[in-house]
Amino acid sequence: MIPPKLPPVLIVPGLRDHVADHWQTHLERALRAAGRPVVAVPPMGRSDLDCQARVDAIEQAAASIDGPFVLVAHSGGCVMVAHWAARSRAARRVVGALLATPPDFDRAMPEGYPTLAQLDAAGWLPVPRQRLPFRSCVLLSHDDPLGSFPRIGMLALDWDSHVVDLGRVGHLNPASGYGDWPEAMGFVDRVSTGDASFFKADQRG
Repeated sequence: MIPPKLPPVLIVPGLRDHVADHWQTHLERALRAAGRPVVAVPPMGRSDLDCQARVDAIEQAAASIDGPFVLVAHSGGCVMVAHWAARSRAARRVVGALLATPPDFDRAMPEGYPTLAQLDAAGWLPVPRQRLPFRSCVLLSHDDPLGSFPRIGMLALDWDSHVVDLGRVGHLNPASGYGDWPEAMGFVDRVSTGDASFFKADQRG
């Protein structure tokens, strides 16, 4: 039997520069090696926090993909996706979204991260909380320094996202011990195929 053709993957990084040992970097490389079409939004770091510029970057990347696609976002990239989904017609082409460890931008974050005033001035606030127009899954951590499990769980509820409890994985980044993360490919495959156990029964298809 010929396996079904899986949709392209659009990777959305958070507030970081290019990190060679980030799991999204490894995932992009693994997808290409497997012959899976993949497009990555260029990392923009924290020097320019303009939210609209990041939404535009997602829109440009989505425009380069023909037909349906899967979203894989991490950290601030999840909030970027929520802003983009509220404004873009291309969101209708999203088969499903994997949203890993969204941050709590409504609370002050640790030193070294943007302040609430900076996020507000750059257009990130308020964080969109309306139901996402596509099926989505939020991966949550119990010891994420950028967002408590209960508060991010409420954000996932507002987005009407299915929640997956990853346990204690920090912020799911190299600082938390997650460079290469092989499980990412399995999660992407489940989102790509519309695995019924991975989404809420009433989520939009």
